[in-house]
Amino acid sequence: MSHNQAAMTGTLPIDSEQQIPADSDRYPSDAKDPKHTVESDSEDSSDGHVQHGVKQVEAVTMAWTKKSLATAYIFMWLLYLINGFNSSITANLSAYITSDFESHSLLPIIGVVSSVMGAATYMPLAKILNLWDRAVGFTLMVSFATLGLILGATCKGIGTYCASQVFYTIGFTGMTFCIDVITADTSSLRDRGLAYAFTSSPYIITAYAGPSAAARFYENNWRWGYGAFAIILPVFAAPMVGILMYARSQAKKQGLLPPKESSGRTIPQSIWYYIIQFDVLGTFLLLAALVLFLLPFNIAGYQANQWADGGMIAMIVLGFVLFFVFGLVEKYVAPEPFLKWEILHSRTVAGTCALDVCYQIAYYCWYYYYTSFLQVNAGQSLEVAGYIASIFDVVSGVWLFAVGLMIRYTCRFRWIYYWAVPLYILGEGLMIYFRKPDQSVGYLIMCQIFLAFSGGAMIIVQQVAVLAASDHQNYAGALATLSVFGNIGGAIGGSISGAIWQATLPKALERLLPAEALPDLESIIGDLETQLSYPKGTATRYAIEQAYGIAQSRMVIAGTSVMALSLVWMFVIRDLKINKHEAGVLF
Repeated sequence: MSHNQAAMTGTLPIDSEQQIPADSDRYPSDAKDPKHTVESDSEDSSDGHVQHGVKQVEAVTMAWTKKSLATAYIFMWLLYLINGFNSSITANLSAYITSDFESHSLLPIIGVVSSVMGAATYMPLAKILNLWDRAVGFTLMVSFATLGLILGATCKGIGTYCASQVFYTIGFTGMTFCIDVITADTSSLRDRGLAYAFTSSPYIITAYAGPSAAARFYENNWRWGYGAFAIILPVFAAPMVGILMYARSQAKKQGLLPPKESSGRTIPQSIWYYIIQFDVLGTFLLLAALVLFLLPFNIAGYQANQWADGGMIAMIVLGFVLFFVFGLVEKYVAPEPFLKWEILHSRTVAGTCALDVCYQIAYYCWYYYYTSFLQVNAGQSLEVAGYIASIFDVVSGVWLFAVGLMIRYTCRFRWIYYWAVPLYILGEGLMIYFRKPDQSVGYLIMCQIFLAFSGGAMIIVQQVAVLAASDHQNYAGALATLSVFGNIGGAIGGSISGAIWQATLPKALERLLPAEALPDLESIIGDLETQLSYPKGTATRYAIEQAYGIAQSRMVIAGTSVMALSLVWMFVIRDLKINKHEAGVLF
């Protein structure tokens, strides 16, 4: 989950003790002056001019009172509450929904496609926030999320359900991204960790309310788990849009926001301008490369010849080639690259993004089948399995406030990685052994607590780190860059999970199931309810538990191995000092 103010001049204050050498971490070596890091256009930025959306939010932040800003934070908190509640419900229902369509094994595929689409959304969304308005981007994402919820409530097949998850993921992650950017706009760098801890604290509530609600929806009609929020979300999002628009009008009345000058472009010129600004070619190439490269790992098991199928190899090769084409186009062709190279030149941003990729891969290697594992192997109900899976949200939700205070009073953040990364590796490494059958659920809870303390700390430090290495003009771009890499990591992790599941579970079941259960092999593989229909203690149920244990252990081994690379990345990140207080902010 994402949990994400410089002074109104748009620059980040640097303390005299901050260690930034000549090759400044905020700008590439060939562009020491900030004015060389921004783009040139009437609506963009040129020679130090700030983009229109950034100008607007700076004017708005100066215009609104502490009371109006506090009201905005209350609604941001409520929207995080809705997001957390809905995410918890849908995550706990997903295994049963896919099982309704006899497609339980497709869970990682749906997650991979959603993550890939989400990764391709962040940078265009950041451009919308900077070129136009925070309210425009927020409204667009709420519309996508609502559409996804409506499709989820009305879907009649796995294809429509997959489409609903794509729209839902784009909308909800985009919406929370907008909230994170607004939080960065309205909080000082020193206190940004506390600001993010506040906006993400609703997960403490939804962690246990969500699984209970999911169980009630499942008992009655799971479609209302989507339908109810298709009504609730727009109702609570509308006041937030109203607050942003009212604040903008107040800024205009106070003369803080001059009227936007006409671009003078014709309609065809405007269309071409926005095609360039949103890097449509680069976005398409990245999307195609990710889909072609990652999907074969999840779908090869469904092909008659599996990996002997030439189509699978062709997709991987073409996807790999498109990654290089994407890089060349972004470097030498695109006037407005999908990823800002000046941002990635920062050691802090590059190291943080690399660490986030490893973290997301490690997590999503085992995440998709975790609640199913808890029900099959640990014998827990849907509700209790959801509670265990939500330990991360509860513990990290409280712990984030402590991490925010640590950052505030030490004015440093890198030292937190020194204990968080090893603790996360320990927690995930212990799960390798505890994924086997007949292990106490208490050990699984212990591992979740380790992951919550360490993972929660890493999430908030990652956001503070990329913002510390950026000026206000690049806040949205820096957070979007981090989110893109995180989503790509999640997609890779989901692909690894799906590949291990397809390569391990069917063969293990075929080998371990008693002869009388073999005719039901396909149903057992594709339907969680069928798996749970065999009572614990029977030979068939024990065979299913063993197969789950083999698959899950391999998933966790893969995740732990990747996470070990973070021990390198945390030393790439600069130990920046952040101790100036900025005016015009709530935190």
